Amino acid sequence: MVRDVIYDILPDIWPMVIIITVIVSTLRLAYVTRNKKGFCLYKELLGLMFMIYILCLFHVVTFQDVNYGTNNFIPFKEIFRYDVGSYKFIKNIIGNIIMFIPYGFFASYYLKNRKFGTIAFLTLVVSTTIEFVQMYIGRVFDIDDIILNLVGGIVGFLLFVGLDAIKSKLPKVFSSNWFLNLVVIILIILMVVYLFNINIFGLYKLGWI
Repeated sequence: MVRDVIYDILPDIWPMVIIITVIVSTLRLAYVTRNKKGFCLYKELLGLMFMIYILCLFHVVTFQDVNYGTNNFIPFKEIFRYDVGSYKFIKNIIGNIIMFIPYGFFASYYLKNRKFGTIAFLTLVVSTTIEFVQMYIGRVFDIDDIILNLVGGIVGFLLFVGLDAIKSKLPKVFSSNWFLNLVVIILIILMVVYLFNINIFGLYKLGWI
C-alpha cells in the first residue's frame, strides 16, 4: 500500500525532492565546513528525510483532482463506513494512520519529547489545520481524518519512546555515531529496495553486487 502511494505521487514530487535534497545538502555541508561544526551522518539524513516527508505530506493533502464527497463533522461516521480489510479501508483508514506515524516520530525525536500530551496536541493542531485548509482548495473537511491522523501521531510517538528505551539499555557501542550511521544507511537501502521492488538476489546473480 505504501509503495502504491509512492508510485502515485512520484511523477509529481521527484523534481521537488531532488531540488530540495541538493539545496539542503549543499547548504548544510557549506555551513558545517565554514563553521567547523561537527558532522553526524545519521542526524543529517534524518533531518533530510523529515523535510522530504513534509513535502510529500503537503502534496498528498493538497492534491485536488479527486472527489472526496462532502464535509464530515460527525466522529467515526466515515471510519465505520468501510469493510475491514477492503481496499477503501486500507487506503482511507490505515493510510491516514500511516501518513502521520513519521510526524509523531520525528516531532518526538527533535523535541526529545517523552510526554504523550505534547505530541497528541501537536498532531491535533497540524491535522486540524490540514482539514480546514482542504475545505478551501476543492477538498473536504473530515473529522475522522483528524482522529486517524492523531492515532498515527501517537503510534509514531510510541515508536520513538520504545526505540529510545531500547537504545538506553544497549551497550554503548550500539549507541555510537558510527553504528547509528550504519543502521540509518541500511534502513534507507532497504526502503529503496522495497519501494522500487529491487531483486537483490537477481542483481547478485548478474554480478552487479
